[in-house]
Amino acid sequence: MSIATRILRMIALGYGIILLLAIALEDWLVYMPQRYPAGNWDTSDLAVEDVFLNSADGTRIHGWYVPCEDAIASVLFLHGNGGNITDWLPQLYYLHHKTQVNVLAIDYRGFGKSNGFPSEAGVLQDARAGRRWLAERQQIDEADIVLMGRSLGGGIAIQLAVELNPRALILERTFTSLPDAAFAQYPILPTKLLMRNRFNSLSAIRRYPGPLLQSHGTDDRIVPYDQGVAVFDAAPGTAKEFISVNGGTHHSPQPNGYFQHLRDFLQPLAPLL
Repeated sequence: MSIATRILRMIALGYGIILLLAIALEDWLVYMPQRYPAGNWDTSDLAVEDVFLNSADGTRIHGWYVPCEDAIASVLFLHGNGGNITDWLPQLYYLHHKTQVNVLAIDYRGFGKSNGFPSEAGVLQDARAGRRWLAERQQIDEADIVLMGRSLGGGIAIQLAVELNPRALILERTFTSLPDAAFAQYPILPTKLLMRNRFNSLSAIRRYPGPLLQSHGTDDRIVPYDQGVAVFDAAPGTAKEFISVNGGTHHSPQPNGYFQHLRDFLQPLAPLL
């Protein structure tokens, strides 16, 4: 056997091991939760109500509900794939004070105080349970809930939006699909062939005709900017707006005026309580 053949075989073996590891560790790579007590659980700066609800399969899910006097909308906020709900206190604060909405934020199964282990089917069940709880709390139809998702949460929000058209859909830093987002990080892997978790946002958004406000940073290296643009372009509705955040990364804060802009977007869509 020639040296070149041996080297090729070693490379092939090593690549095969990498593929097997990627398959075995997919959920660990996709979902990066922090369980309680990790995080800062001090909510003294915001009137937060602890919420515990049951997902369709009985998994106990935790969330924070922040009511707002004279609210113009009721929003289900769906966060990204890492950390837990405590990372999003500033977002909830601004949604309350600047956008003037009632907001429920949930931790998916396995995150924070929520039980279980995350999966694509599971986190979708959790989001549906959150939407149902918020609608019952506000005594409105589930279709009157505004869906707001960031990164992975955007992929979840899109899937819920095509099941039951919401009053509005708000997306932040959202991918065309999870395999596409993974390929941007691991270009040596055939992610479209390997991955079980799909969240095909590009395909799903084509079936959502309603109001859409979407934002994406031009310097996002986790979910490339062009993926956000592709999702927006595929949305068939006419009441849609894209906010391009110049120099924004995946983890940078929204620009000044964003939450007031969001309020201006939602205001004409009343009644949303």
